[in-house]
Amino acid sequence: MDFTEEKQRAANWFRALRDEIVSAFEGLEDSHSEGPLSDAAPGRFEVTETRRASEDGSDAGGGLMSVMRGGRVFEKVGVNVSEVHGELGESAQRAMAARGVPGMESDPRFWASGISLVAHMQNPHCPAVHMNTRMFWTPHAWWFGGGSDLNPCIEYAGDTAHFHAVQQQYLDPHGTDIYPALKTWADEYFYIPHRGRARGVGGIFMDDRNSGDWAADFALTQDIGRAFLPAFRPLVEKRRVQAWSDADKDAQLIHRGLYAEYNLVYDRGTKFGLATGHDANAVLMSLPPMAKWV
Repeated sequence: MDFTEEKQRAANWFRALRDEIVSAFEGLEDSHSEGPLSDAAPGRFEVTETRRASEDGSDAGGGLMSVMRGGRVFEKVGVNVSEVHGELGESAQRAMAARGVPGMESDPRFWASGISLVAHMQNPHCPAVHMNTRMFWTPHAWWFGGGSDLNPCIEYAGDTAHFHAVQQQYLDPHGTDIYPALKTWADEYFYIPHRGRARGVGGIFMDDRNSGDWAADFALTQDIGRAFLPAFRPLVEKRRVQAWSDADKDAQLIHRGLYAEYNLVYDRGTKFGLATGHDANAVLMSLPPMAKWV
């Protein structure tokens, strides 16, 4: 089960989606012509190549880390893509075996590619957002995962409804049972037990997606990615012009503390990236530039 062609198609798709989103976000910076910070210079992404560290020093793949800091719309946003391979360490093998992946003890080779995005906004009325999609392969199994979820510190019911409606619009062609299932999964996955609450207003999430039809699962993964900009960009365009108060900014910083707690304690992607030797700065790109705890 080599899947050479399929792996390349997936990696190429994640890179194309990254390029589209980076261009769209820089476009939001350029078009911000009124409201708070509109007289500042538009932000631009800084792009850095990343490498996965292998124990024997051999090539283990890498990716691109694209981060914008201090823009007039985005305070910090990262859009990373990666394509890595090698052998899983013992702890990662055990984790994969626990998730039902067969044969990891005898052949721990793996390949993974994906896109990961987290945006923290200047304006507290603009929601933070997360999106990622990925493909994982071993000689014994393959699967897709990912989703997107909205993380406002000041909630607007209409924004939440729009975000979810777009997700459903893109997922319903794959089966009307898909969106409700992935919405419920997101509600469960993005829950913070030690706080007794969700980290945001939800979205969609899936993991270990292998229906037996690679093309169908890849198409679903692509539409999760395609839904992101139509779901998120209109919210930014609407909210970025609103004035904010010191209390609004304080609420944003406190909510960012909640976001940081989740990503450091519970997020699977953070744990996997650090455990498999990927660039730590790229893995921790999701953390906000400033946060506050009460």
